[in-house]
Amino acid sequence: MSEKPSTTLPATVEKIIKSSHPSVPEKVQIAVEGADHLFRELRIENTLTDENGDKVRLKPGADVEVTIEADLAATTAKNDDTSPDASRL
Repeated sequence: MSEKPSTTLPATVEKIIKSSHPSVPEKVQIAVEGADHLFRELRIENTLTDENGDKVRLKPGADVEVTIEADLAATTAKNDDTSPDASRL
């Protein structure tokens, strides 16, 4: 069985966003390198699981990787000259 198509981009944790209420989890803002300037920040819950199954959290300034993965059925072959979006540019 083949792997899903994917890409991995380097990123950096910019800041920790504290919760305004105890029932709302803390968030982390991550800047993705290579993304368009206005769309480079991601905000996700600041909860990860380590190799032992323990909950951990990210620190400001941490280097991370963001992986985008899709089912093969959700992708098409890329032909640089015939991209459907190229005609709109």
